[in-house]
Amino acid sequence: MMIKRELFTELLSVAKQFPAVAVMGPRQSGKSTLVKAAFPDYAYVSLEDIDKRTMAKDDPRGFLGSFSQRPGVIIDEVQEVPELLSYMQGIIDQRHRPGFFILTGSQHFLMYEKITQTLAGRIALLTLLPLSVNELADEGLLAQDVESQLIKGFYPRLYSQEMDVERWCANYVSTYVEKDVRQVLKITDVLTFQKFLKLCAARVGNLLNYADFARDCDISPHTAKEWICVLETSFVIKLLAPYHNNFNKRVTKSPKLYFYDTALICSLLGIRTAEELYLHPLKSAIFESFVVSEIFKYSFNRGLAPQIYFWRDVQGHEIDCVIEKSLGHTIPIEVKAGKTVGSDFFKGLIDWQKITDQREVQSYVVYGGSDDVVHKQGRVFAWKSISKMLQEI
Repeated sequence: MMIKRELFTELLSVAKQFPAVAVMGPRQSGKSTLVKAAFPDYAYVSLEDIDKRTMAKDDPRGFLGSFSQRPGVIIDEVQEVPELLSYMQGIIDQRHRPGFFILTGSQHFLMYEKITQTLAGRIALLTLLPLSVNELADEGLLAQDVESQLIKGFYPRLYSQEMDVERWCANYVSTYVEKDVRQVLKITDVLTFQKFLKLCAARVGNLLNYADFARDCDISPHTAKEWICVLETSFVIKLLAPYHNNFNKRVTKSPKLYFYDTALICSLLGIRTAEELYLHPLKSAIFESFVVSEIFKYSFNRGLAPQIYFWRDVQGHEIDCVIEKSLGHTIPIEVKAGKTVGSDFFKGLIDWQKITDQREVQSYVVYGGSDDVVHKQGRVFAWKSISKMLQEI
């Protein structure tokens, strides 16, 4: 079953403007399915195929030239042969054909540097994360309660086939995450890396501290930083930066650690059912990770660069999400996993208004309940209504 993706419209739009388009994102987020649906007449080649990869490496000019009579070509997992990008530059400069090269990649770090060196100004960069709440809701696939949804997560394969979520997540980690990290960093101690990954899940929503990871895994802080970097550029985790305006306060400078998908968090923590998640001490942090991911999806699906931060000072005042609409114009969002709206939902927002002197700015809360609420202190949106909230913002 093909689930309609929100990025589809933006993909078609930029393909009319640029000779090359790269769609990046985590493995299994639906990149190949999306680009094939958008460009059904294009030639398709996956560089995961060892024969195709060998051809591309041995004779890059001949490999790319074999598609010259086609409307265009989709090259899947292009990071497997990054040197192809240099040869694409020559073809693009000789014959400017909008949207001719459609590339996908699951390792941002292997593509971005090469792209900026060789195809700057010639390529549009898009990011496809796993399914959004909106995309699932449009297909009638969204769970009724938030715990069930977070347990299942948002990877398309879990909705196109009947699959055991826990088994799929375990396979995803061993097949893709560990493979990608080993490929880049040449890790030989897989057990230590597995422990490291579980520690990431256990510290979701926390400030990042490399020294703590290093101590608990018996690795160097430098190694911890390398592993975090690769996990982020493979779209497994996301480091949310602190907001840069300190408002004359001493503020936190460390980023917070989140995952792009909640099913992976739950799997790594051994949370198997909605009931277990509801009672788990990290439920609020996992819900927060979900909301942050949804905000990123909303921006990426519209071809926008997300301007999303958090804010915390040394006195403990904190806002879970700060969206910067323009320089100095910020929208604060609090995230609450509870299902009953209470006045305590707004404490952080009230503090924020006082500290920033932005008392007229609308405040927002996303919570784990099922109904949107208009409260005297601000707007409260159910977890299913995040996209609706972001449209209003």
